[in-house]
Amino acid sequence: MPSPNNTDLSPSSFVLADTPGLEAARFWLAFPLCSMYLMAIVGNGAVVFIVKTELSLHAPMYIFLCMLASIDLALSTCTVPRMLSLLWFDWREISFGACLLQMFLIHSLSAVESTVLLAMAWDRYMAICHPLQHATILTNPVMAKIGLAAVARGVMFFLPLPLLILRLSFCGSNVLSHSYCLHQDVMNLACTSTTVNVVYGLTAILLVMGLDALLIALSYFMIIKAVYQPYSRAIPWKRLVCSSPSISGAIREQKNGHIGSDQWSI
Repeated sequence: MPSPNNTDLSPSSFVLADTPGLEAARFWLAFPLCSMYLMAIVGNGAVVFIVKTELSLHAPMYIFLCMLASIDLALSTCTVPRMLSLLWFDWREISFGACLLQMFLIHSLSAVESTVLLAMAWDRYMAICHPLQHATILTNPVMAKIGLAAVARGVMFFLPLPLLILRLSFCGSNVLSHSYCLHQDVMNLACTSTTVNVVYGLTAILLVMGLDALLIALSYFMIIKAVYQPYSRAIPWKRLVCSSPSISGAIREQKNGHIGSDQWSI
């Protein structure tokens, strides 16, 4: 076990946060977490398998749900196993490179998920407000381009985060405040100026999660406005009900603890 104090300018490892006050129950706390992780694997895996094999579900809404399930699988897999190893085996040390990789995956996958939720909101807007153009615009090639654009957007905005960490010097404690690696958590351990990291981190959050949340709210405002207009009786209410998965997904994204606004406070 490494010492909490590290005088190296480029530490070889970090120490993940423990569960203060719950050391005796730490072994048993891992079982509920493991159960939830297994349920997430089975549930999201079932969604991906059913949508892939059932041809009648090859529609934009279900394809977006399949994308969300795949992202949740990746996001939980890059965090939960490491937390379980900490709780069961007290493996608190994580190498510098592994920490940067986990940081990049958490932030970029969260950005990809936010983009997919925005695409789902746009899909529901087109299906309800412009039903005649919906099928001709959201074709399979367009869906593939949306998925690739979501991945490219997440990588483009959050690949600089680990690169910005590499320019910092670390001369104090190497103990993180979370049981997984986040940009601000690692950044706060540096003994040099982190102004560039703070400015870029806040900018990326506003341009991705902040902008997406604003556009999602705008799309559902337009949907509600269209539904309550006099001619809206011709709009199938079933399409409005089908919007509930993307609405709940958007709410879940705003409550996502991986990359919330509190993690980017200066």
